[in-house]
This record gives sequence, C-alpha cells and structure tokens, in this order.
Amino acid sequence: MTQSKQTTTSNSGYGGFSFGSIIEPITGKEWRPEELTARAARRVGQLSSLGVTRGARVLIHYGNCGEFFADLLAVWGLGACAIPVDPRLTEFEIERLAELTKPVLSIWQSGAPANVEARLRAVGTATIDTCVTDTASCDGLGWYYDDPALILFTSGTTGDPKGVVHTHRSLHAQWRALTAALAGIRFRRTLCLLPTHFGHGLICNCLFPWLSGNTLYILPPFRPDAVSRLGQLLDEHAISFMSSVPTIWRLALKLSRAPNRGSLDRVFCGSAPLSAHLWREVQRWTGARLSNTYGITETASWLAGSAGGESTPKDGLVGKPWGGVIRVLDSGDTQRPIDEFARAGPGEEGHVWVRTPALMQGYYQRDDLTRKVVRDGWFCTGDIGVVDEHGALSLRGREREEINKGGMKIHPADVDSVIEQFEGVTDVCTFAREDEFLGEDVGVALVIERDHTCLRHDLFNWTRERLASHKVPTRWYVLEEIPRTSRGKVNRQEVARHCWTLEPVSFPGGGLHRET
Repeated sequence: MTQSKQTTTSNSGYGGFSFGSIIEPITGKEWRPEELTARAARRVGQLSSLGVTRGARVLIHYGNCGEFFADLLAVWGLGACAIPVDPRLTEFEIERLAELTKPVLSIWQSGAPANVEARLRAVGTATIDTCVTDTASCDGLGWYYDDPALILFTSGTTGDPKGVVHTHRSLHAQWRALTAALAGIRFRRTLCLLPTHFGHGLICNCLFPWLSGNTLYILPPFRPDAVSRLGQLLDEHAISFMSSVPTIWRLALKLSRAPNRGSLDRVFCGSAPLSAHLWREVQRWTGARLSNTYGITETASWLAGSAGGESTPKDGLVGKPWGGVIRVLDSGDTQRPIDEFARAGPGEEGHVWVRTPALMQGYYQRDDLTRKVVRDGWFCTGDIGVVDEHGALSLRGREREEINKGGMKIHPADVDSVIEQFEGVTDVCTFAREDEFLGEDVGVALVIERDHTCLRHDLFNWTRERLASHKVPTRWYVLEEIPRTSRGKVNRQEVARHCWTLEPVSFPGGGLHRET
C-alpha cells in the first residue's frame, strides 16, 4: 500500500487538525494556539540539529503541561516517534527503556539527573531540557501516516518489553471515530488530570478534544491537592467535560466540595471497573451525565461506552462500540481463525474480541507478543463479557494478569523479574490484591533462602531502587513453597487466595505493616 505523506508546517496544525489553547490552572500559564505553534517550530529546529530525523525515537520524560504538547508536535513534525515516559520510573527502568528503543534523544523538564544522563549517554542517547535556545523556527520535514507516532509502554521496563506502537493512521482513525460517535458532547472546555504517558490521558482525554479546536485545561496527574479543589476548579473555569478513573472520584467525593455552577455537561470514567454505586455518587456530585467507557491502550483507549449517558448505572456495564465492532466468542485462542469460534448469545459469557481501525501497529519489536493477541485484524482483549439483546457490552471479569492500581496497569512479570534477581530469592510470584481505595494493589509471595531481618531490609531497598514507586509491593508474604499447578505453572490468583489466609511480613524501613 502506498503511504500518504502529511507535511507539517508552522501554520497547518497537525494532520488537518487545528488545535485549541492549553491552560494550566495550577501554574496560571495559558498557551494560545499561535504560541504553541511558534514554540513547536523552534523546537523542530533544535531537535533536528540534535539528530532527530524520520523514524528516530525520542523519550519525553515529563507531561501534563503546554511544553509537553509543543515537544510532541515537534517530534512528529520531524517524522520521529515519541515515547512518553512515566516520570516515576527509576534509573534502572529508564536505562532498560533506552536499551530497548535506542532513542536518539531524551527530553526532560528540568534537565536529567547526572547519573541518569550518564547512563543514557552510554547507550547513545543525548539529553536536553525544555528550555528553547534556538530562535529560528523550522517548518519540519513531514511524516507518513503509517509511520510510528507513539510507543506507550504498558510493561517491559524491567521484564519482557511490551510497548504499544500507534501510527499516525491509527491515531487519526480513533479521533475521527470518536468525532462521529460523540458528536453531541460538548468538549469545548475539557479538563484532564490523568497522566499523559498512557492512552486514556494522552490520546483521548487530551489530544482528541485539543486537536478538535477545544480548550484543554491540564492538571498535574493524581495530585491530592488538585483533586481536593476539583469542584472549585470546575466552577472557576466553567469546565464542560472531563474524564477520569474511579480512584480519583473516590478521593474527590471525600475531599472536595461539589461544583455548583452547572457548567459540567458530561463525565467519562474508565481504565478501571466502575461500580453502580460509585456511578450514581459521581452523577449526584457533578450534576452531569456520566458515561462509563471501555478502553485499551492497544485500541488507542476509548473503544466503547454509554455515549448517550442515559444508561441506568449497573456494575460492569460498558455500552456499545464507538467506531468499531465487538464480538463475544467462546474462545480467546488467537492460533485459530476467528470464524471457527461460536458467538455467545445475549446474556452468555465469552471472550471479548474487537475490531477497530484504531488498532495498534503491534508491540514494539515483539511480533511474538502481537501474535498472541491479534488474529486477522481482530484483537483479543483478555476480558470476559456479555452482550445483551440491544448490543450493549458488560464486563464480567478478565483473563489478563495485569494489576489495575487506580487505573494504572502493572504487569506482575515486571515485578517478578526484578525481585528474582536478588541473591537469596529462590522463587517469586506477584499478584493483585484487593484494595478498598485503589481497587487493586501489589502483593508478592516469595521463597527466600534465609528469612531474617537484614535480608528483608536489603530486598526491599533493592526493589525500591529498581521499580517505580507504584509498582513496589505493599504486601509481602514469605512462603516455604509457592503453589503450582500439576503442570508446574503458577496461577497468580490461586497464589493470591493462598496468601490471603496468611499474615504478611513486615519489611524494616519499608513502611510495611501487618494487616488488621
């Protein structure tokens, strides 16, 4: 297929889209479209001088501010691929990402720490900060629709790489599908308080409304002080739309007064299961209609939802697809043609498969992992669900092993791969544990040669140095043996159930404690 080229200039926006303003309520900064365009054009010149060309990869270590979006446009303007990075990653994880992706450049908000900069330099990656030193602007060289635009790592910062690659074509397909499906929703003053390094926050909550000409209000992600002022911020800025995750709503309902000016028209909630009870509470607090959304990074996030917002709150209810097709089948085996599977009838549980023009190109340099979830253009989500007689999807559970900690996905194998390297650990199994506030948190069972205080202390520090803080287990269980199936495999859910009957151990200096 012939690739179509899009030339990016300082006056054309991005791919036929004309972006709006960006406002940072906490800092008071306002970025008008012409200011963002001018900054992006100057950054194009600077990045080009540092070797960024078509096909190059660039790590961006910060987000949730106007500079981030200007840098993103500059990277795309040179035909390069952006890799937004979770700012919480450790030196170990950053070095791992750089070794995997071989980026030519790493962009930081206030400069890279000296030790991290040295590690990046060792793998051939230059570093710069957000300060624009070039005064001359450059129009850029343009990009092709089938070029990679984003790599979003859902795992692989410590274990097997799992970077979701989206092209400009898949991103544009997503935004056009959402434009058609959500035509009646007022996005003109959109608020985002989600991180811009994963799909929900970046692709849908930010880029979709912003590239449609709407004003984007951007907050630091998951900041309790910002969430405690949520009602006030909604009123002060006459916010008409926002999307978030259940964890933020649980916090807002406890800490913030409700908005009272009635500007908020619609609320989306996704990335984690939403209960009927919380659904009703958010609607009551906001005075707005709530749409429960279903999205996966591999499908450029928002895939389906109750777009009309009139659905009766119900545990697990998602709604109908937005620009794609959903099937519930009797198998999740991607080694067989999808037409061989029986389709579940109304109310019958099965494996959720989706087909969408916004499907990822694949996992970065991992065709083996891609083949495990994609077959003939269909993506097997790993979720178990039912479709009712009206075609609305409800989720019943999942087969995926990831831990959903307040909407942030953590892959147990990533944690395993760090802990098992510690001398003295002979076996390890990380699993999801229930958490009243976050939904799920990280637990781990391990077998160690000698269980004593010093070893626990050293192990905890080892883990904390190599894993981002949200991935560090909060409950540790020392076992004589980790349960396995008759085939010698570990079932993480079974291990979790076994550990629930035990007392977790305390790790000195780790702030860990016994459950009460």
